[in-house]
Amino acid sequence: MDVKYEALPESEDRIVYVREVDVAELPDEVRSQVGGLKKLYAVHTAEGERLALVRDRHMAFVLARQNDFAPVTVH
Repeated sequence: MDVKYEALPESEDRIVYVREVDVAELPDEVRSQVGGLKKLYAVHTAEGERLALVRDRHMAFVLARQNDFAPVTVH
């Protein structure tokens, strides 16, 4: 899955949450694009809105920081 992001949406709350996502739980259209991966990482707002799906945890944190968000891991 190779999707380019212009930027994450603007928000007053600068904290985002990063969590592991099981690919099997995602819609068919997304699963068909992940190239055999079993898990992805999602970046979410405090309200639970998914902002991005990325290949690995490090990339999720980098994406958040590049957009001036403070990423926090969710277990």
